[in-house]
Amino acid sequence: MLTINNFAEFEAQVGNDLGASSWYKITQEQINKFADATLDYQWIHTDPERAKTESQFGATIAHGYLTLSLVPYLWKEIVKVENLKMEINYGIENLRFGQAVLVDSEVRLKVKLAGLVNLRGNIKATMATTLEIKDQKKPAFTGEIVFIYNFTA
Repeated sequence: MLTINNFAEFEAQVGNDLGASSWYKITQEQINKFADATLDYQWIHTDPERAKTESQFGATIAHGYLTLSLVPYLWKEIVKVENLKMEINYGIENLRFGQAVLVDSEVRLKVKLAGLVNLRGNIKATMATTLEIKDQKKPAFTGEIVFIYNFTA
């Protein structure tokens, strides 16, 4: 795990691959809880029996936004950013879902620091991200995740 303590250390990583998280398994229980939280009960997510017989995937699939919501958790396995006043999810650019994530699949996040801008003490970090699916060629998604950091010093 990489530790970043200030803007200069962050800036030194621009253009670098920052690493990958560990593999994370997406279960039906998690899919169901996400459906409860978002009120998205589409059967391709929540009805294993119907999905098995009627879905082109042969099983339930994770919500695309569930996979996206894993970014902050998986990001924290790759880089530890210290000495912060605050950290804010700022945006997502060029997001593309490449492939459905079947229930019980394992995913991991790979990150490259694409850009860094100092906006009068607020650091805008753009991360080129890929959510890989174990044993699959195509990723679950690719996109640029943008965070705002404000260091204490």
